[in-house]
Amino acid sequence: MSIEIIGIDHIYIAVSDLNRSERFYDCMMTILGFRKNNFVNEGDKHIHYYNRHFGFVLRPAHNPQSQHDPLAPGLHHFCLRAEDSATVDAIAARLAESGVSCSTPQLYPEYAPDYYAIFFSDPDGIRLEVTNYRQERRKRFDD
Repeated sequence: MSIEIIGIDHIYIAVSDLNRSERFYDCMMTILGFRKNNFVNEGDKHIHYYNRHFGFVLRPAHNPQSQHDPLAPGLHHFCLRAEDSATVDAIAARLAESGVSCSTPQLYPEYAPDYYAIFFSDPDGIRLEVTNYRQERRKRFDD
């Protein structure tokens, strides 16, 4: 039997201020089509955003630092995939309308010929990205 991981089930992000992060992620995740629920784990409130593909969970940090350092050991950034560049454009517009600052949507040929993306950060400085579903990824999925 060959083993293959078929996707990301969930990711947990520890945040310094759960209420502040909840406001940010409520806005962002609604734009991205995620649903939301809350639960308690290990005595702490957790905020769970989910769609049919995976879950994204906020939990309070027990030793909050002033700002996330993407070049320290740990998470550098988290990239979400949208269907195409038009969807990336729509997400960027909706984020801007909601007061979330992000980079201008653009092509990044240094990553791949059709790599189109936006970049932004959450209140703790965790880098987030939304990119298009590139041909390389589509081919990898199909093959």
